[in-house]
Amino acid sequence: MSRDVTRTTLPGMTHVPPPAEELRLLDAELRQLDARRAQLLHRRAWLVAALQPVAPLTASGAAGPARQAPLGPPRPEATAHGVQNVLLLLGGVLLTLAAAVFTLVSWGRLGISGRALVLAAITSAALFAPVPLLRRGLRSTAESVAGLGLALMVLDAYAVHQVAVTGADGAGYTALASALLAGLWVAYGRLPQVAGLRLPPHAALAAAQLPLLFWAIRASAVPYGITAALLVTAGFDTVVALRVTAGSVRVLAAIGAYGMGSWGVLAAGWLSWGAAGPSAAARAAALLLAAALALGAAARLPGRAVATGNAVAGGLLLVAAAGGVLRASLPGEWTVPTYLACGVALSTAVRMRLPEPVRRGVVLAAGAVQTAAVACALPLVLVSLLGPLGWAVQPWSGAPSDTRAAVSVHMPWAPHSWQLLLAPVTVAAVLALLARAETRRPGAATGAAYLTWATLMALPAAFQLPYAAGLLLQGAAVATALAAASVHFLPTTTTALALGGSVPLTFLSLPSQTATLAVLSAQTAALAAASLRPHLAPVTAPAALVYGAALACATGAAAGWQVQHTALLVLLVPATAALLAARPAAAHARVPVEITGAAAGLLAVGLALTDAPMLALVPALCAVIAAGTAVRPDRRSVGYAAAALFLLASWVRLAAWDVGVVEAYTLPATVPALCVGAWRRHRDPEASSWTAYGPGLAATLLPSLAAAWNDAHWTRPLLLGAAALLLTLLGARHRLRAPLVLGGSVLVLDALRELAPPLVRMADALPGWVPPAFAGCLLLVLGATYEQRIRDVRRVREALGRMS
Repeated sequence: MSRDVTRTTLPGMTHVPPPAEELRLLDAELRQLDARRAQLLHRRAWLVAALQPVAPLTASGAAGPARQAPLGPPRPEATAHGVQNVLLLLGGVLLTLAAAVFTLVSWGRLGISGRALVLAAITSAALFAPVPLLRRGLRSTAESVAGLGLALMVLDAYAVHQVAVTGADGAGYTALASALLAGLWVAYGRLPQVAGLRLPPHAALAAAQLPLLFWAIRASAVPYGITAALLVTAGFDTVVALRVTAGSVRVLAAIGAYGMGSWGVLAAGWLSWGAAGPSAAARAAALLLAAALALGAAARLPGRAVATGNAVAGGLLLVAAAGGVLRASLPGEWTVPTYLACGVALSTAVRMRLPEPVRRGVVLAAGAVQTAAVACALPLVLVSLLGPLGWAVQPWSGAPSDTRAAVSVHMPWAPHSWQLLLAPVTVAAVLALLARAETRRPGAATGAAYLTWATLMALPAAFQLPYAAGLLLQGAAVATALAAASVHFLPTTTTALALGGSVPLTFLSLPSQTATLAVLSAQTAALAAASLRPHLAPVTAPAALVYGAALACATGAAAGWQVQHTALLVLLVPATAALLAARPAAAHARVPVEITGAAAGLLAVGLALTDAPMLALVPALCAVIAAGTAVRPDRRSVGYAAAALFLLASWVRLAAWDVGVVEAYTLPATVPALCVGAWRRHRDPEASSWTAYGPGLAATLLPSLAAAWNDAHWTRPLLLGAAALLLTLLGARHRLRAPLVLGGSVLVLDALRELAPPLVRMADALPGWVPPAFAGCLLLVLGATYEQRIRDVRRVREALGRMS
């Protein structure tokens, strides 16, 4: 309801005060609320101050600053159980140290009876004290006291050795004492009264690691006995880990098994590798087989990863055992093939009925052995592939005696034997067999192809085949790869192998002129033939052109031609590329072929740089090829490159003739440009004259104008002015903006050039006040006729705007 409406009070209705009265009532209520809020805040502040603790008085008698009461008790940083364990551990350690000090220092002060009494009393008390503690539920305290008793038993054994059996051998006594302690601790842990203690089984297992090792040290210093002791101990730990149910004991047994077994395996492997004969190798093999059996048993431990890892280690030990025996019976160069044969034999476990984790681990071990064998043959392959690159600095210096001499001219041939190449060819055969499985075909077949190719490339140097035989064998490898790619057998892989093998083959042929020409010809022909396959053409066609360019250079050099004359032979490559790219069947290989052809053209230009007449001819021929390419509808833009090449050729020819006239260089560009512009205007009447004629006219007018300003004669300025006047008239006649503006501007500037000397002389003859006076008068006249001049300028602009 609006404020100007009269409020009335009717019977039965609530009275509504006027707005001013209602506002006054609201303000009064708000003031009362503010007063009540202030009272409550004051009371709250008093209560907070009353709850604060009284601060102690300082030295001056004033109360110190009050600290806020903590909101709650501080959270403990350690649990009660943790504090209890720490205290018990510290107590046990301190008691053990005290017992050790007593045994080592104060032992000699007691007699025989006193010593026996002290030993019996302290050890018995420590061992039987856990019984009442366990009855009262103090398990942690019982464990601590039991640990003290076990430590006292070790000190007792040491004390007995120092007093009773001082003449006993240290290693033998340690073996006997550790075995006795292990047995006593096992028996102690099985007592019903202390059956709940966890420390005795762990201590017994730890003590059981020492008897066999120290007994072997005591019995003989032969490494075979010590290694056997380590491995037997590891086997014992494995049995414990498999049979016990307590998790902590199983973990400790597994740690002992892997720890002792690792040392034993390393020692057995060292013995196998350094065995001087079959007998010593057989003993080392027996140790390795024992370790493999222990790992086979450990494969039953829970966990797929554990089973696989144990199977891998066991497989490697089997290979080391069998390979060590065979290696000791054969010459040294057969070491790698020997281990490889064992690895291949191990891979037959794929067909055995084994748990999947174990089968996987054995296969991985076989693969690791085969990979290591292939890696040993890698240096031969690298030298065979990279060694021929050194012939690039000394081509046609004479054919070497054999292929090894050819590949090792710049890279030393390491003392490797041909037996190493048995590794890649054997693994290739294994992969080829695996490729028969449908799920493994891609990776296995690819690996087999690469390994076979590497073997063929390194085979001539490894066997020191004659130089020609090495070339033929590597060429056969390249041809085989191309043939496989042509029939769609791993086309990507085999094509890469063919191209990769063609490079070292080319460099390997460089020592001999005849070999170079033959290899380049064969590779060009083979790659060209492979380009007939559509799926190979995008790669093999450019490669054929590259080798064709190399063949052209080699042919020119063999014929004794100069470098610039060889450029003409190289031009056959871009011409061939242009013809190939024009074929409809080569649509998918068009771009790489054209790029390769352009690169060959640049090579030809580079070869002709040393001779100016030939440098003029080569770009002209390149322009002809580009013009032929521009005929195709999809390559119209190449016409610009053809025009640029023609212009470059004409400029180089004029420079070779020592022509210094600027128009001789610009007119060859202007005339074709104007023709193209006229053709474009004919096809597109809406095209701008700047686009059609501007570049062509500027190409001649501007350089000629610059030359005219520096020309001391009158011929060029006169001809330039006449040409500019003619262009201006033509532009006005046909209403074309570009000829009119360019021609008029050049005409004015050329006229200024002619008037410049008289004006300069006139300026020198006039008094100094004349130029300022003339400028002032000119400004006055312009100012007086400003509006008319603006109207005239607008009229000229509109006239130019109506032109095209």
